[in-house]
Amino acid sequence: MARIDTFIPTVWAARLLHALDKAHVATNLVNRDYEGEIKNFGDTVKINTIGAVTIGTYTPGTPISLADLSTTDQTLTIDQQKYFNFKVEDIDAVQARADVMDAGLQRAAYGLADVADSFLFGKLTAGVDAGNKVGSDGSPITLTAANVYENIIKLRQKLDEANVPTLGRKIAVDPNTYALLLQDTSHFAVANEATTGDNLIVNGFVGRVGGFDVYETNNLVKTATSIAIVATVPSSTTYAEQILKTEAYRVESAFADAVKGLHVYGAQVTDGTQIAVLYSDAV
Repeated sequence: MARIDTFIPTVWAARLLHALDKAHVATNLVNRDYEGEIKNFGDTVKINTIGAVTIGTYTPGTPISLADLSTTDQTLTIDQQKYFNFKVEDIDAVQARADVMDAGLQRAAYGLADVADSFLFGKLTAGVDAGNKVGSDGSPITLTAANVYENIIKLRQKLDEANVPTLGRKIAVDPNTYALLLQDTSHFAVANEATTGDNLIVNGFVGRVGGFDVYETNNLVKTATSIAIVATVPSSTTYAEQILKTEAYRVESAFADAVKGLHVYGAQVTDGTQIAVLYSDAV
């Protein structure tokens, strides 16, 4: 049993972050380039997004034009903070064979990741460019095994038309859509056939279709009428998180040890043209 007199906050915070990484699904669709720059809730990071570079035709003997490199300033704000706080009774600790406190922290990491994933998918869905939507919340697409592939290809077309890089494209689907993909054996390659090695242990990764790595999740934006399936590349959105505090303490009103922790995070869509959303019927 991990007792409070052997509790080292920095070690447990690192373990909790590692467990978070293993539990996250949504973070596989974004970048985390600015994560090392945050220290506290409310921190902000200025992000410079570089615009397109003008390409000209060169004519010998003619001066070439000098163009300005345009930049757009955006801000990543760490505006989310969630906590956990649980106790382990001494009698439970004696009777348990496993490390109860450690198991509790693992469950806390899973719960924190679940909430953060919902937040991040909400950001992606809200940040999509208006022209990159297939269907709508009010008029969703009814997906079937026969048409799921063609609708995913519509998402691919949206990204193609926006000149989004083909490398690193990812799509997050709900369990119902994943079940439909499993019935489409001519187009969908399940994970153990699509990849080998480390990719197999990435949480939520289930296969490939239409040039996308496919991730299954229960945390897509869902309304009474639709589920928002998200396709993107990591450069569209940045995400950062930290475990600011982990503390172990003795509960005064019980014979128990307790652990509490604070998780802070934030996300910013930096290029909505690199996101496409398919609104499917809510199941």
